[in-house]
Amino acid sequence: MFSTANFTQQTSSNRHKIVVCTDLGPALPLLTERHDIDVVSWTELRRCDRAWMLQNVVGASGLVVCFQNIVACMKVDRELVDAAGPNLRVVSTISVGYEHINLKVMAEHGIQVGYTPDILTDAVADSAVMLALVASRRAGQSYTFVKDNQASLPFTSFHSINLFLDSGLHSTGPPFAFCGPQISTTSFSPTRTVGFLGFGRIAHAVLKRLSAFGVTHCIYTPRPGSPDQSARDDNLRSSLNLVSVAPVDLQTLARKSDVLFVLAPGGETTRHLINEPFLRLMRPTSVLVNNGRGSIVDSTAFAKALKEGWIWGAGLDVVDEEPQVGPEHPLVKEPKCVVLPHIGSAALETREEMARLTARNVLAGVLGERLPVGLDYSRLV
Repeated sequence: MFSTANFTQQTSSNRHKIVVCTDLGPALPLLTERHDIDVVSWTELRRCDRAWMLQNVVGASGLVVCFQNIVACMKVDRELVDAAGPNLRVVSTISVGYEHINLKVMAEHGIQVGYTPDILTDAVADSAVMLALVASRRAGQSYTFVKDNQASLPFTSFHSINLFLDSGLHSTGPPFAFCGPQISTTSFSPTRTVGFLGFGRIAHAVLKRLSAFGVTHCIYTPRPGSPDQSARDDNLRSSLNLVSVAPVDLQTLARKSDVLFVLAPGGETTRHLINEPFLRLMRPTSVLVNNGRGSIVDSTAFAKALKEGWIWGAGLDVVDEEPQVGPEHPLVKEPKCVVLPHIGSAALETREEMARLTARNVLAGVLGERLPVGLDYSRLV
């Protein structure tokens, strides 16, 4: 049974109530078409209200959320669990991240947590490469130049480009207007080094894509205490026809990366790892891409680095202050930075499969079954 955002379905003792706080699109019928499930669903095209969640979660066996619930008023915390009551068995999030869920509270109440890793690996890897190209080749600035009707000026009026651009490195007149560092290797520029902060599934998928660009070297900074991965690295080097794949410290990562991909998880251990001392070590032709977590990069220091030319440009799918990111944010105001609204996995096929898995996870949880993809949070609390 289905309800709108303004109606709460009362459930009988032999039925399970699932509260859906986000849009599950074509996957919602997996829940609503069952005769043993009552679904209460938020249907408005905006972030779910905290008051609505607290009111409708009462008596729920399952709860569906998404990563946008990371804002303080929307977290799955003790208050929400207490409001739900003792029937709550599972929280299913349509995301690979779970910072918005208080895992300690989940453990205390024996609540299973479902999430959607792996599915979004390729979509996020695609977007990371896209951001690297957009940032390095100044696509954002070039588009703004056309959109503002500057391109309609005669070719001889390229003084307008000099006013529009300031690379800090090269003349901005023809033929160097809008130039940027090339990611692919050539016979006259035969080496490229890509760096990774966070070297898991998505990073490997990015590296695989970049191997087609002729990238020669890969460096990454492992988590403290990580086991030796020389066999894995050698296999990556061989299979992708690279010169080397090697772990390095943070300082070397900053100094050596032509393009640096930030793909690490969030949390206090990684907060502001990319700070002013790190950014000052980077090359003036380097590009930074963040598809990981916004909290890893210090926005104030990063805006300063872009403005003063310590690095070439940036492509960001996540920002520390999200979702409070608007036209006055220092990184949005910086012309050499392209900021997207956390859409790394926003490919139709990927989002639909994430929604289906989210529905299957919550359904399994309320029926007392093992989740198709559940989070083992025993080591995290």
